[in-house]
Order: sequence, then C-alpha cells, then structure tokens
Amino acid sequence: MIHVLFNPLSNNKKGALVESELKEIFRNKKIDFTDITNFQNVKDFCSKISASDELIIAGGDGTLTRFADDIYGTKPCKKVYLYPCGSGNDFFNDIKDKCKFINNLIPLQDYIKSLPDVYVNGVKHKFINGIGYGIDGYCCEEGDRVREKSDKKVNYAGIAIKGLLGKFHPSNAKVTVDGEVHHFKHVWLAPSMLGRFYGGGMMIAPDQDRLNKEKTLTCVICHKAFALKILMIFPKIFTGTHTKYTDIVSFFKGHDITVEFDKPQALQIDGETISNVSSYRAVYN
Repeated sequence: MIHVLFNPLSNNKKGALVESELKEIFRNKKIDFTDITNFQNVKDFCSKISASDELIIAGGDGTLTRFADDIYGTKPCKKVYLYPCGSGNDFFNDIKDKCKFINNLIPLQDYIKSLPDVYVNGVKHKFINGIGYGIDGYCCEEGDRVREKSDKKVNYAGIAIKGLLGKFHPSNAKVTVDGEVHHFKHVWLAPSMLGRFYGGGMMIAPDQDRLNKEKTLTCVICHKAFALKILMIFPKIFTGTHTKYTDIVSFFKGHDITVEFDKPQALQIDGETISNVSSYRAVYN
C-alpha cells in the first residue's frame, strides 16, 4: 500500500494535480491520497501506517519541513519518499545530483533522521533548508501578501529588487557563533543554512553540506554595503559566486548560532514566514 500526504496549497495552489501524476507512475499499485493540511499533527496519521507500507510526501519545502517537524524522532514506516512539487524546491535543488531516485521519488530517510532546531519567539522548530532573516524574510512576508490577493506566481526576485531600492531597511546585528561574538552594521541578510539553497534557487551557502559529519551550519552575513552594490552581486547568489565579495559577505560555520537585530524584521523558516522577530537561535548537534 502506498500512502500519499499531499499539500493542495503547494506550487501556488496546484498541489492537488499530484494525484493524477502519481497514479500514472504507480498505475499497478494501490495508492491512497490524504491532504496533509487536514492534520494538526501528522504523527497520529503516520502511527496507523503499516511498517511494510510506503509513504510519499508530495509538496514543496514547507510541506517537507512540516512533515519532518511533526514526526521527528519516530519511524512512520521503512520507506519514506519525497515527490517534489513545490514552487521553490530548494531541498530538491540541493540533493538532486547526490541521491538515487526511485520512480521519480527521493528517499528521505538519510535526510530527515537528524535535523537542526531553530528557536524563534520562544518556540522551537525543525528546519530542513535554512533560516532567512532580513531582506529574505521580508521577501517571504511580501510574497505572502501577494499570494493572499492573487493566484499568480509570486515574483520574489522582483520583490527583492524593490526592497533593495528602498522598501526594505537594513539593521545592525549581533551574531554569536559557538560563543564567539561578532558585530555588523547595515545588515541586509543573516541566514543560517543546513543546505546550500533557499529562496527558490539561490545558492546562498555554496560550501554547506547538509550531511556533514561535524553537524555544522553556515551563517551568511551580507553587510556594510549600499543598495546598488547589493543589486550588483544579487544575481551572483544564484550561482554561488557571491563568495568572492569578502568585504561585504561574511561566512561562519558553527553548531550554535544566534542572530540578534536592533529592530524587528521578518524571518522565514524554509519559506514559512514569521513577522516582527528580534532574534533567532539555530542549533545543530
């Protein structure tokens, strides 16, 4: 038996189309579809699945994070897969050249058995790609507003450019990495990453390995630059070549990372937005 947990809101509310796609792939098998948004917590659903059954998560980064957070520390069944059908698919971009696909599915066991935590406003979350804080959080916040008004695909690059041209205002930041404190002025973004990608294809942390044995995260600080210079290097983030601009981009690796802004900003966890955040702490050990 194959169970599919799908998110109809993924891929700009086109997630329900996955049913016909997966029925075609598994035309000779019994397959059952369940809307993941119907559950407060999917752990109860997973507890009823036979160990011999297969489970497919169909959705994007937010759906995968929601699932991994809910079932973390348990084993719903022996075979768990991802069918990527989100709008950004940063997890898929990060691992597609490193994993072996099975019927267009990604085996998930190795990727969800150990995940870092992020603490925001006193609440702990798991994350599977990264934490965005600064203009990246602002873009998600603005994207949510656009999505509420229209079914059209959100143009995050366009939102980012408008933010750089005046709608977003940088903060000063205190960044603590494994007890070592750093201060930065005029900070545009300050993500902490488990994977290399976020924001729908931006390779913000090109040297990060999500399966690294040391269990370190990469914190990226873009700071001390005027908007025009940020605009100049912005396209280079998609190829990971922004790393050469060491005067305005700083990288840190660590197990325990805290970022504090001097004024509240929006934050995103794998694309899910939290507004008015003064600080976050990411921990991986």
